Amino acid sequence: MLSFKHEVFLEVAKLKSFTKASQSLYISQPAISKHIKQLETDYATSLFERKGNSIALTQAGIILMEALIKAKTVEKQLEFDISTNRNEYAAKGELKLGASTTVALYIIPAVLSGFHQKHPHVKISLLNRNSENILKALLDHEIDLGIMEGKNKLSVARSQLFLTDEVVPVCSASSRLAKKPKLRIEEIVKHPIALRERGSGTLAALKYALSTHGVKLSDLNVSVRLSGTEALKNFVVADDCIGFLPMRSVAKELISGSLVRLYVEDLLITRQFYFIQRHGDEGDGLSSAFIKFAKTHYNLK
Repeated sequence: MLSFKHEVFLEVAKLKSFTKASQSLYISQPAISKHIKQLETDYATSLFERKGNSIALTQAGIILMEALIKAKTVEKQLEFDISTNRNEYAAKGELKLGASTTVALYIIPAVLSGFHQKHPHVKISLLNRNSENILKALLDHEIDLGIMEGKNKLSVARSQLFLTDEVVPVCSASSRLAKKPKLRIEEIVKHPIALRERGSGTLAALKYALSTHGVKLSDLNVSVRLSGTEALKNFVVADDCIGFLPMRSVAKELISGSLVRLYVEDLLITRQFYFIQRHGDEGDGLSSAFIKFAKTHYNLK
């Protein structure tokens, strides 16, 4: 088990702030400083250096941080292996998940509930960010396992396909487009459009689908960009814009009639969701158990 002063060091190294670490760990800043000072005495070297109003790790601090990250991985795997030695349902540990917006809101909640019922002693946390930031959180060791759209830029992490989803164009039931059985891409380009923010997997899928027809995002009549699926969906319900949203996110609105799906000739927008892990973490028992459970939940091989 890592000592508490090592945990303090990791928190300061991650947040690059004694003050933020004290807030995160719910202990005083003098206590933080005391733990770091003790470590520096133990190792007979400085671990942090001040740069103006900020701090940075020394070379010795970098060496210690990398070693402690590896130690935490071993510690976590050991807890899982021992707790499941006789009974897989007795698994213990902490699973830090990160998921892009669509996954966090519409795909993973039922999986989390089922997994928690099967493994009640596992502590689960879920970080909800767009795809670009989920990858960063994984590489920064903020999460153990990520689920995100798209496979681009994933050479820095290990990925495996989870499931495929469709993104559909929708409009308000009061829009003049709602009564049109089918649209051409030229009509889509001219009509006001509401899009997700840059870094969104939904936006990336739309960009790729349009590119196959020689259309760029810059060709669209974009009237607003909104951060988050729910914000975009609620805006489209109230406005006359076209919105491109995950099918799973608008299923209830399509049934109730507040939104109408638009059919555009030859335009198919799909995106794949991937599990992502840091290279070398493939043997993480808790993450592997969750991946297996999630695929079983959706009847995937």
